[in-house]
Amino acid sequence: MKYVTLGEIMLRLSTKGFERFAQAQSFDVNYGGGEANVAVSLANFGEEASFVSKLPLNPLGDCAINSLRQYGVDTSRIIRGGDRLGIYFLETGVSMRPSQVVYDRAHSSIAEADADEFDFEKLFSGCSWLHMTGITPAISQKARILTEKALREAKKIGLTVSFDLNFRKKLWTSQEAQDCLRPLMKYVDYVIGNEEDAAKCLGFKLPNDVNSGKLDRNGYETLLRELCSTFKFRGAATSLRESYSASDNGWSGALVTDGKFYLSKHYDIRLVDRVGGGDSFAAGLIYGLSHYDDPQTAIDFAAASSALKQTIPGDYNHVSLNEVVNLMDGDGSGRVQR
Repeated sequence: MKYVTLGEIMLRLSTKGFERFAQAQSFDVNYGGGEANVAVSLANFGEEASFVSKLPLNPLGDCAINSLRQYGVDTSRIIRGGDRLGIYFLETGVSMRPSQVVYDRAHSSIAEADADEFDFEKLFSGCSWLHMTGITPAISQKARILTEKALREAKKIGLTVSFDLNFRKKLWTSQEAQDCLRPLMKYVDYVIGNEEDAAKCLGFKLPNDVNSGKLDRNGYETLLRELCSTFKFRGAATSLRESYSASDNGWSGALVTDGKFYLSKHYDIRLVDRVGGGDSFAAGLIYGLSHYDDPQTAIDFAAASSALKQTIPGDYNHVSLNEVVNLMDGDGSGRVQR
């Protein structure tokens, strides 16, 4: 099976350690973005993964592409042109102080790209699964048109489509998100999103207080079942984060497919970098659904791979298939591997 993702990859500038923006004299450099992160995860699991986007024809665009190539992601379908690479700044939180993100991504190459620049019959050739997120249509009106065309063409060709809702309040309002995304759900086979995503992007009621740090698993089962019933998804999944603090979280996942509810194993994580945690969950779910006949194993794989990612700095999930399988099998001791 060959996977393709479409979206924006950005330059990430992070304060060192746990410095505040006001303290920073320099930044650590990484690259990442929702769909790019998924492609890297799948490539690290040994899969064929392609990333589609538009990047400027300059050294920063080259760096972004090279950051994908080093993990084996196929970048041959990336279009070059436009004025700039999007940037985001990250201040990592700790204990009771939350992380902060500042975007500088307006008028990036993919945000200004026209949908007719992309020959989807050619770009999707040889692929069987497309993954996108709700971040891409949030960045511009042109990106909304591009998202709709990509999803429509993928279904016409016969690709399986997964979509991570990923609501970003700094990019658009809930009403804008619903007006855009609800009509697009007819193209989606598997939807991924937490309780806030479902509420803000699709208008579903929250099953609990997202700031309480507590989970109502029965509420999540109801929510996922309602999503599948309303939009006729083959499956709906969510990561389950218990936010004890900015440093310590509980982590698991839930899936509804074929009318049945599945809850993954639970992990307690000492966070190193939670950015990209949801993307690694999405990649793990895609891999799991593609390779395991048992949905329980699929959601366990998604939870394990994303738990590991959050112990690693940067957007990308630098873990192998064997490391995920070992954690699924119960090896979470953290002992030195000799």
